[in-house]
Amino acid sequence: MTDEILRLAALLGQSLADKGWQITCAESCTGGGIGYAITSTQGSSAWFNKGFITYSNEAKQEMLNVTPSTLVTYGAVSSETVKEMAIGAATAAGAKVAVSVSGIAGPDGGSPEKPVGTVWFGFFVAGDTFTERQVFTGDRHNVRIKAVEFALSNVLKVLIKQTIS
Repeated sequence: MTDEILRLAALLGQSLADKGWQITCAESCTGGGIGYAITSTQGSSAWFNKGFITYSNEAKQEMLNVTPSTLVTYGAVSSETVKEMAIGAATAAGAKVAVSVSGIAGPDGGSPEKPVGTVWFGFFVAGDTFTERQVFTGDRHNVRIKAVEFALSNVLKVLIKQTIS
């Protein structure tokens, strides 16, 4: 964990506490890093009840209701899959907010269409969903750390924007 990740997790926790909302996460390539960051903040049990590490396609289907056809048609690392992961996690956890992540951390597993460092993020906030793709550079550790930071930063931005509007 970096100082920036811990700072973002604390800000996210405060934003969630202010709204009285809970967050959940559905993680693949980050292997629980987002949940670890969130629960590193004191008082996190007020806004975090459970998370899901769904590394395999089977786990994504069983725990998050990702459809087999989505995985076959688009692959695990896709907008469609992370959207279903976020919705499935929010539903299973009874949370107002969910973040999901699936990517190729490396050092192998990439392709021309999805190079190593490709990570898709899904966000579910009070019924609205959106996805975003990033391609990070660096080794496996760096890709995973950057993915955790991006996930926390972006869900925080959405919550702040929602508070303002």
